[in-house]
Amino acid sequence: MLISTSRKPSQKTRKFCKNLARVTDSTSVNRGKMNMRELLLKALEVDEYNLAIVNEIKGNPSRISFFSNKGELLLTILIGVTLDNEKTNIAPSQLKIVSEVKKLDVLSDILDLDLVDKAEENYILVSKSDDSIARIHFVNKFGDRLNFQINVKKILEVTND
Repeated sequence: MLISTSRKPSQKTRKFCKNLARVTDSTSVNRGKMNMRELLLKALEVDEYNLAIVNEIKGNPSRISFFSNKGELLLTILIGVTLDNEKTNIAPSQLKIVSEVKKLDVLSDILDLDLVDKAEENYILVSKSDDSIARIHFVNKFGDRLNFQINVKKILEVTND
């Protein structure tokens, strides 16, 4: 997946995109003046088949829209994030998804990761939450949750083919 930002992103949003790219074995690019068509072409150029655009409000990542390589909207989620300054000890090549939130199972297709019922290490945990729809945690090869987490506040669009 190619991860990019809205135009003129804050440092926090750029850092979030780089962290998300690192833990999901994706490619992150600075958007600059690229329009949607140019982003989709860039994704194909770097052998990525989906595109995620991170938008922000007041300098903080607030929304992720996922698109297919044909420009079709697959999923949009409103988010809040917790960032960490530590390096991630996660092996993205072995990453799997464990999901407790059925509406977000589509992330396994978008990220091209196996959806499993249980995992011990190197997985993304989509868990239910009391104060939001879901929390997306990243669990490293030692079985520890990273401080990097995404709080899903609302799901705006889900395409189930």
